[in-house]
Amino acid sequence: MAGVMNPFFDSLETRAPAQREAEQMAALARQVAHAQAHSPAFAEILSGVDAAGVNSRAALAKLPVTRKSSLLGRQRAQVARDPFGGFSTLVRGPAMTRLYASPGPIYEPEGATRDYWRTGRALFAAGFRAGELVHNAFSYHMTPGAFILESGAHAVGCTVFPAGTGQTEQQLQAMAELRPEGYTGTPSFLRILIEKAAETGADLSSLTKAVVGGEACPPSLTAWFAERGVAVYQTYATADLGLVAYETAAREGLVVEEQVIVEIVRPGTDDPVAEGEVGELVVTSLNPAYPLIRFGTGDLSAMLPGACPTGRTAPRIKGWVGRADQTTKVRGMFVHPSQVADIARRFPQIRKARLVVSGEMASDQLCLRVEAEPGGQAAEALRESIAAAVRDITKLRGEVELVAPGSLPNDGKVIEDARSYR
Repeated sequence: MAGVMNPFFDSLETRAPAQREAEQMAALARQVAHAQAHSPAFAEILSGVDAAGVNSRAALAKLPVTRKSSLLGRQRAQVARDPFGGFSTLVRGPAMTRLYASPGPIYEPEGATRDYWRTGRALFAAGFRAGELVHNAFSYHMTPGAFILESGAHAVGCTVFPAGTGQTEQQLQAMAELRPEGYTGTPSFLRILIEKAAETGADLSSLTKAVVGGEACPPSLTAWFAERGVAVYQTYATADLGLVAYETAAREGLVVEEQVIVEIVRPGTDDPVAEGEVGELVVTSLNPAYPLIRFGTGDLSAMLPGACPTGRTAPRIKGWVGRADQTTKVRGMFVHPSQVADIARRFPQIRKARLVVSGEMASDQLCLRVEAEPGGQAAEALRESIAAAVRDITKLRGEVELVAPGSLPNDGKVIEDARSYR
């Protein structure tokens, strides 16, 4: 734990990158073995995998991605005997302090370890310190959001006021009288509180910092808060994984949490993409209580080059830039990113592909734009072959456009729905 004068939460944050990588890869092999032995779901998913050999990012990338839909499906199928669908290694009792329900419903366990969700690191980076009061406006009803941040506040040494959601006037009264230094909750509700305080004259001058999550907080809104004396920091956390990444005073992306391994993969292939390229955020948790291996978040992001200017040496991600599930319906047929990937795999000349759906309702037009180099007659032959593959795989006819390598947008989209819905 960091002392009052220490700018870092713990020594893990400043490890040499090579040391962190070696230690995480060793922990990864142990986690895979642990998941195979104690998680019935991963015993099946990772059947036949040599855990000792999963000690590199290349080896990790060969494992299957497990998505929330699969987790939900297993939970629904087994809910009578195991509400966690075989993913949790905990049993009810002292080792499992709480059990939550997120929309779905998806059930999540909370272990008894201190700062189970690991959010203390994010709050410390945002300037929260021991002895301060935190006004926690995440919901305390069924879902873990409030407890995810409360556990981190306790890890830092803060006292928490469990405000929850709603009852704006009562919350403002409590804030004016109790004088919290920090806020945790959604950025939209913090804005409501600040605007209401301006209307009513409630004194929020004690509030100087906030850690927000649950929704996007664009730079314009961060600046709006700063103009009113509140430094707002974003977190990326989920009920399945806990904290994944957090913002620092540098305001340059989000630093990846020390107990997770992050990959950015191309939607439809699950293959890692190059640094800087947008793709789906896939996370492997080193939490033994809920050992999620290659868990697909469904969110788009990108890895940033270099280290955080604050001195934290962990990798950084760009933050949330959209959703990865781009499945769309065209002329009554569903088209999936995996089908676009199947088309591209047939042709080694294709570096990148993007299916654009345009036109208006009931008059859909398809165009597969591919980055490829051949010109002249070779280009025409390639275009015709790709068009045939489009028909074969999607059962739909579409145009094929060859474009120069590097010309497709770097936004993670494999399928672009550009139709007019007016």
